[in-house]
Amino acid sequence: MATLDSAALVPDLEAQTYRKITWRIVPLFCVCFLVAYIDRVNVGLAKLQMLGDLGWSEQVYGFGSGLFFVGYILCEVPSNMLLQRVGAKLWIARIMITWGIASGLTMVVTTPIQFYVLRFLLGVAEAGFMPGVLFYFSTWYPLRRRSRITALFMLGIPLSSVVGNPLSGWIMGRFQGVDHLAGWQWLFLIEALPSIILGIVVYLCLPKSIDAARWLTDIQKSLVRRNLDGDQHASSAAAVLDALRDTRVWLLGAADGTILLGLYSIAFWLPSIIKKTGVSDPFQIGLLSAIPHIAGAGAMILIGWHADRQGERRWHSALPMLIGAAGLVASTGFAQNLTATIICMTIANAGILGAIPPFWCIPGTFLRGRAAAAGLALAGSIANLAGVFSTSLIGWLVDRTGTPAAPLIAFSGCLVLGSFIVIRLPTAIVDR
Repeated sequence: MATLDSAALVPDLEAQTYRKITWRIVPLFCVCFLVAYIDRVNVGLAKLQMLGDLGWSEQVYGFGSGLFFVGYILCEVPSNMLLQRVGAKLWIARIMITWGIASGLTMVVTTPIQFYVLRFLLGVAEAGFMPGVLFYFSTWYPLRRRSRITALFMLGIPLSSVVGNPLSGWIMGRFQGVDHLAGWQWLFLIEALPSIILGIVVYLCLPKSIDAARWLTDIQKSLVRRNLDGDQHASSAAAVLDALRDTRVWLLGAADGTILLGLYSIAFWLPSIIKKTGVSDPFQIGLLSAIPHIAGAGAMILIGWHADRQGERRWHSALPMLIGAAGLVASTGFAQNLTATIICMTIANAGILGAIPPFWCIPGTFLRGRAAAAGLALAGSIANLAGVFSTSLIGWLVDRTGTPAAPLIAFSGCLVLGSFIVIRLPTAIVDR
């Protein structure tokens, strides 16, 4: 009977094994994240029609958009703890189906209160998805491979805008008035369906564990387990409470919050910023707002690959954050210039998104097992406070000043602060 030691003679066995694992689970999760993010931020395109149809202010939109993150924050840690109990397959499928339903129901809102309730419920439904997937990856991939895998998974963020923004713009134009429904109503209905379908696919296709992966040989399973055991020399929290008491988790949550301030300011408000330069067609706005996210996708792949190759994560996170801050500041000087606005936002988005893959590998350097699930969820909860403040603050200021320049400058300052938090993390903890 072949053993792991004898299998070492097989050329590229490890590469073949991880290539098989990656093709089996990562593309599915990337597509899931893509549709999740579309359902989270498609309200940014919908508002181009929605606010006028319903007679709402920018402040109503900003507050309602931010309530998503309230629900998300409140349920993030409990959701990940339940994932530990019932398993990733069932829980992630449940997350996707319920968020699809909540997003689709947004088509029937007529009052601000209804909008607020459904945005809150969307956050409750989606809570735990991203940290749950990152935890699931930690049960398959050793740390030295995780930045690249995280980058591939999180391509769903920029790709959601590359695909979703033009699609949303087309739906709003093409279906306006069909069956007496507004374009923005069709937008919520049509874009909710993929989430529900993919939730079913996850339940049917996702392996519960390494042992349940029938497409791996016994030798390949042993190799994966051995590589995971090799990470155990890293200091780890012994229990969930240790993760919650770990100062590093709170610092990472704060730093990620600064990343999300920049990310959400672009995702939720770029269509409106483009409209103010004189572009009125929803489809054209969708195409133009996709450009920064194409650059962001390339930055995520390149920086994630380079971070794994160098075994370094602090500067691979901090420097892109500083570049993102510079792009946001520069964009405020060209409010009426479409070309300059797109260029500045492209630089900003590439920097902000490029920081994410190496950044989200940092918690795995010092957390394991149930502590990893709790730590990832807690850091995500802290970070998503940024979503509450970013959308509400911009909405309030835009109503009063007519421009998002002030909050964009403030958010760029937060990105600089976040980069210093990351730089100050101990090298022995972060770089592995």
